[in-house]
Amino acid sequence: MIEDWASGIFTSTGAGLGAGLAQVRQLGATTVHLHAPHRDQRTPENAQRLAQEVAASGIAITVVFVGFEDDDYTTVERVEESVGLVPQHTREERVRQTLEIADFAHALGVAAIGMHLGALPGSPQAAQFLPIVKATRAVCDHCARNNQSFHLETGQETAAELLSFLQAVDRPNLAVNFDPANMILYGAGDPLEAMGLLGPYIRSVHCKDARYDREPGQPWYEDAPLGQGDVDIEAFLRCLHALGYTGALTIEREYSPDQTGDIEAALNLLRDLRGKILGTGS
Repeated sequence: MIEDWASGIFTSTGAGLGAGLAQVRQLGATTVHLHAPHRDQRTPENAQRLAQEVAASGIAITVVFVGFEDDDYTTVERVEESVGLVPQHTREERVRQTLEIADFAHALGVAAIGMHLGALPGSPQAAQFLPIVKATRAVCDHCARNNQSFHLETGQETAAELLSFLQAVDRPNLAVNFDPANMILYGAGDPLEAMGLLGPYIRSVHCKDARYDREPGQPWYEDAPLGQGDVDIEAFLRCLHALGYTGALTIEREYSPDQTGDIEAALNLLRDLRGKILGTGS
């Protein structure tokens, strides 16, 4: 059984994102969010091998994240054009891949998949709103047959827009992976205020930081070491506590010259705050 607020790290086994499993073991985290491997690696044999490797390390995968090789995060405009299930020209094929990843996660024994769904239309009256709702329902219904939930990551729309979409999809296994830094990076609103709207849906989180002010030449998507940006991490955790959230605290730190050092510092920070808020240093 996973302890309350277990330490987690976003990781990858071949997709080139997040820390590797060896790094996770070295740092002593007990849970991961796993970026799904490339399509040719999502075989039953690889699922069995990976499940054994993770179990032998004493690591629990809490969410498998869906991504696509042609997602493009170079600019916010390219995100809107290319990411997730929103782009109409790739939606049908990407839904198929998402269902495949759900089955791969099921083979790993993981009860949730997550993804950046894409930049949702701002209004339910928009022409593409209902087609995206239908695609999301298809994923939710497939996940339900696997006893899985489907977590949508925050950031590419405001909390009010995401809440409207969640209510329109109207599936009990649709949830939120709350990433406070994304709210800042996409200019989607104050993270703590967003938690007030989305709280009942939050089932997983990314502990990630970011700054509103960008340095000259700094990529728009570049995050900050946890505790050194404009996300009030202690207030964020206190909000989670008030919501009754007991899931993993998963550190995501992708763009860093010292990824291991930053993740280790983040683990220490979360340990201290866990002790302060929950009364335990575990």
